[in-house]
Amino acid sequence: MARPLDESQGLAVVERPSGTVVKYTGIGTVPPSLATRGWNHVGDPGAGHGYYVEPYQRDDRGAKLFRVEAPDGTWAEYQHALESWEANNNSFAAVSPDGRWMVAGEWGTMDRLLVHPMPGIAHTDPAANLPYASSVRLDRPVRDIQGCDFVSATQLVCSSDDPEGSLFGVTKPLLQVDLAAPVGGSDVTGTVTLLGQLPLESGCSGEFEAEGIDYDERDGTLRVVVLSPGICVVFDSKTWRFRR
Repeated sequence: MARPLDESQGLAVVERPSGTVVKYTGIGTVPPSLATRGWNHVGDPGAGHGYYVEPYQRDDRGAKLFRVEAPDGTWAEYQHALESWEANNNSFAAVSPDGRWMVAGEWGTMDRLLVHPMPGIAHTDPAANLPYASSVRLDRPVRDIQGCDFVSATQLVCSSDDPEGSLFGVTKPLLQVDLAAPVGGSDVTGTVTLLGQLPLESGCSGEFEAEGIDYDERDGTLRVVVLSPGICVVFDSKTWRFRR
């Protein structure tokens, strides 16, 4: 099961000396202190080196916000002022294996993923703008990416909520992005391949919604949230688990 209120947007496995936990985000997990300031949507979180990152967006062209929990449990908020060409969507956060960089994404049909210095590690001043560093330049367009996570320094897996199926021949594709080099301060090319269609199983018929994704490097488990159509969103939405 994936609960629609607090598990509907995504998940991340957070490893710390005190233990390992799976943290979810959902429409009901947005802190009131953020919602009242305009950040009313949370995306698929990311984690790495004990840090946990939640991506937030607004309905206007205001700054994106990344809410970061450090390994000691303290929270900080980092804002990123939009570039002139940048969409306001803040769909996910993925932490690079070296902990120095964070990949984020936009909604719609895109040929890029965005790279920032990792807030809390490589960018440590919450009062300063979190800058755009570079892009992953995809070799083919993708649509409605809901989440990505690193499998290695040069490979990501991503969940797409594509409802049309024209780009890869299936709706709701699970995608692999192979990078020409690790992400950093300069653009890198990403080669996109289809791994398959995400499972679409429910007691209801209609439009499913693919959500966030997490790759657990401890045992190679891939988790993806898929919400069921209609009223079944409450009863049989699922977090699917795959093993490589």
